[in-house]
Amino acid sequence: MIVSVLNQKGGVGKTTLSVNLSRYFQAISKGRVLLVDSDPQGSARSWHEKSNGEMLNIVALDRPTLAKDVLKLNDLYEWIIIDGVPQVSTMTIAAIKCSDVVLIPVQPSPYDLWASADTIRFVKDYQDSCGGKPKAALVVSRKIVNTKIGRDVTEELKKFELPIFENGTCQRIAYAESASIGETVLESYNLEAKKEIEEIAKELERFSDGIY
Repeated sequence: MIVSVLNQKGGVGKTTLSVNLSRYFQAISKGRVLLVDSDPQGSARSWHEKSNGEMLNIVALDRPTLAKDVLKLNDLYEWIIIDGVPQVSTMTIAAIKCSDVVLIPVQPSPYDLWASADTIRFVKDYQDSCGGKPKAALVVSRKIVNTKIGRDVTEELKKFELPIFENGTCQRIAYAESASIGETVLESYNLEAKKEIEEIAKELERFSDGIY
């Protein structure tokens, strides 16, 4: 299963989601998981470096040959998760082209909703030309609890006419703290953050299997 985590807007939690999901699936599938860092800035690789190279199976594929390179690896792994670039580019096209599922994390703020519209439209246009493939869904990211926009974000996202995951992440310092020491929230004392990732991963499994 190849999953791309994409949004042209930077700072929406693409790398956080990619790394934590990869770690979750690695834990339950005995290591047959690969994280692909397609961003030349290498945030996922820097995070991995903090773990002394022990956290994940990770490769850097930050060239337009991404789709071909990933598909060559597909039979070797149960899950391949691509951490996308923060822009709509040839790399974005390549990631969509080789994916079974595209996840689009969106922060619940007006600016982030507006800025995500181009990515969402791009994915939908690709689906229209490819018989609805790949599957795509929106994931609420870094929601601030007990705020009006946090409560109303799902209604706003419905306007994009894509599936919306019931589970998402909240703004928690545990995500940044775990990254700073080369860990994920799955190793964290923060049970709320750990549960968020576990529930997103389980929902992703159901979504990829068509049980949704």
